[in-house]
Amino acid sequence: MCDHDRACGRGFSCDRHFGLCVPLRGEGHYCRRDAQCVRGLSCMFGKCHRNIPNGQEGARCKVDRDCGASMCCARHHGEQVCKRRLIRGESCFVPDGGLAFSINQICPCDEGLLCRENGASHRRERDFIYQPERTSWTCQVPKV
Repeated sequence: MCDHDRACGRGFSCDRHFGLCVPLRGEGHYCRRDAQCVRGLSCMFGKCHRNIPNGQEGARCKVDRDCGASMCCARHHGEQVCKRRLIRGESCFVPDGGLAFSINQICPCDEGLLCRENGASHRRERDFIYQPERTSWTCQVPKV
């Protein structure tokens, strides 16, 4: 029986859910937290994965500045990770909440691009109409 990792020997961690010492897990094995994985692996999305250097795509983050250039910090399967900003032509539609929004997020468009409805980019900014039911929005160069 255990209630913390120190109660288990080298090469083991405490599975707090069951209160048992269990062997550390290798890459691809199921886990609940980082301490259940062998050195050099992190528990992400319920499995032990190789660590990704800070700031790179797929690395854990808390805020955008934790990520490299042209990236943002967004949820992927509920975990906050660095993702690349969207490029010209990529879909940028974001639903109003719901399960899909709370589990997986996308970054905004890259510098100099705006999220606009396809075929409607000729509208002037003051004529812009928010239409949340539309799904054909992409990152576009703003028209002047």
